[in-house]
Amino acid sequence: MTLYRSVLDLIGETPLVEISALSPNPSARLFIKLEGQNPGGSVKDRVALSLVEQAERDGRLVPGKPDQILMEPSSGNTGIGLALVCRVKGYHLKVVMPTNVSVERRQLLELWGAEIIESPGTEGSNGAVRMAQRLAGENPEWVFLYQYGNPANPKAHYEGTGPEIFRDCPGVTHFVAGLGTSGTLLGVGRFLKEKVGDAVQIWAVEPPSGEVVDGLRNLDDGYIPPIFEELGGAELLDRKTVVRPRESIEWTRRLTDVGIFAGISTGAAVAGAIRCAVSLKEGEEASIVVVSADGGWKYLSTGAWTGDLDEVVERAKSIIYF
Repeated sequence: MTLYRSVLDLIGETPLVEISALSPNPSARLFIKLEGQNPGGSVKDRVALSLVEQAERDGRLVPGKPDQILMEPSSGNTGIGLALVCRVKGYHLKVVMPTNVSVERRQLLELWGAEIIESPGTEGSNGAVRMAQRLAGENPEWVFLYQYGNPANPKAHYEGTGPEIFRDCPGVTHFVAGLGTSGTLLGVGRFLKEKVGDAVQIWAVEPPSGEVVDGLRNLDDGYIPPIFEELGGAELLDRKTVVRPRESIEWTRRLTDVGIFAGISTGAAVAGAIRCAVSLKEGEEASIVVVSADGGWKYLSTGAWTGDLDEVVERAKSIIYF
């Protein structure tokens, strides 16, 4: 049994599991990377640790120095991951969060000691970003990590998630992930393209413009993460596919058929992978890898698995679950 010095050493090295039983195409194998196995419960643990450690290397944060304040906008997993990292390292975290997040979000942040600054729920995650940018200008002594514009975000996936996928599935032909901050797609996509070039396709899953799929964003809705533009996201992606909220929840439920209890954005990513499998030419073989951003524990209040599907979809319009 391995002994770890800190719970932070458990971040990364998540399992890759075959779920080809869900594939509609016998020539397409499906694999899912279970990021919910990270200690904070999501893929954002990787990003949180990368953001904080880069700030320490840059001298913006001094380990062991009291009264240092970090601030970040989040509607869910990034805030939770940062709260965990900050609790272990002894930093104080302020999270700018929409008022209409689910109860699990708030409770997890509070148990790790984060301070919540509320932004208007009607403005969603984009409104939280705007408020955080304003607060950063008014409080220059705060350390604003800003995952949307921080290269340490995709770096976490270029150095960790991507190499793990390539090691465990060297024949990967398609990589599918949700488009949120774009860090996962940029980091993993760049790594895989450098390894095998056009032998691998990078697919992004996004919601329809104006609709909400938990954890994802449509770039036509008025906010494009700076790292997406600066790192050539449009050129890196081979395809974007649109997944609606209902389809996301349906595939979140279908994952339980193979024993996977995952969050709603995972259902969206799997729906994208199914589209990918169906799009293959006759006889074309593929190994499609999907990132499961988190586990399903933080979504139980949604009734996503047991409630009436129409009612669950309707509730998702007013409550941010991710």
